[in-house]
Amino acid sequence: MKKNSKIYIAGHDGMVGSAIVRNLKSKGYDNLVFTPYPEFDLTDQKCVINFFTKEQPEYVINAAAKVGGIFANITYRAQFIYENMMIQNNLIHFAHQFNAKKLLFLGSSCIYPKFAPQPMKEEHLLTGELEYTNEPYAIAKISGIKMCESYFHQYGDNFISVMPTNLYGPNDNFDLTSSHVLPALVRKFHEAKEGGKDFVEIWGTGKPKREFLYVDDLADACVYLLEILNADKLYNEMKISHINIGCGEDLSIAELAETISSIVGFKGKIRYDASKPDGTPRKLLDISRLKNLGWHPSISFEEGINTAYKWFIENISRWS
Repeated sequence: MKKNSKIYIAGHDGMVGSAIVRNLKSKGYDNLVFTPYPEFDLTDQKCVINFFTKEQPEYVINAAAKVGGIFANITYRAQFIYENMMIQNNLIHFAHQFNAKKLLFLGSSCIYPKFAPQPMKEEHLLTGELEYTNEPYAIAKISGIKMCESYFHQYGDNFISVMPTNLYGPNDNFDLTSSHVLPALVRKFHEAKEGGKDFVEIWGTGKPKREFLYVDDLADACVYLLEILNADKLYNEMKISHINIGCGEDLSIAELAETISSIVGFKGKIRYDASKPDGTPRKLLDISRLKNLGWHPSISFEEGINTAYKWFIENISRWS
């Protein structure tokens, strides 16, 4: 990949996409193209065709998706499967039609079975039942992985997939009705501190364990793999359909809450509502293959949380 190669980042203004843009620019890639929403609706096939016809991108990074936490996944099940499948079907197919040199598809660790062995290896995909709460989103992402793999086997397209763990950082979503657990807790503890509340209530028991990766680490891994990993090596030599991206460590939701509470400066108590769903008991990725390819995370959890909280404070008006 040359520094002046035309690279299209779908979802460039989201948390993941903006981090990838920052990383590419920091490494000297300066020919980047975008499809700002809502001017470009990536579920609209005609819109995507027109974009590819005009721009003819050499490299495509699919960081565009409809995402959310447990509440959003339960509530908007039809939208989650429809919108994500339409976006990825359009981007993958027209990257093929317009002869893109390479495509990177981003999935999610929720693709793995609810009771997958821990840590989860790439080959655990499709070996068991999915977690019901995010099943539509997971099925959409699994379809994207298999689409990339199938386009390689039928057409020889250099399309690869990566599976990030839970992410956080600048440009995260802090809307309590649709956010993931970490940004939701940051906002809850901040508002409780500012409002002088005695306690913060959290969904579930606090026992499930989750892995969290700072989004700039993810972006660095994505660009690294875009530069060094080709589809032939992934599918034929490594014999897997995707690469896990994580930090290799997890912590319980209770430990997460205590860490965020301390960083935010909340002095009250933490209560757990066990009547609410916990979701998957544990989700830890095996990142041994990624490490064998030469990449390692560099941002500590505490450093990442501090930076994410600072960004939230600076942009709090978005959720006022």
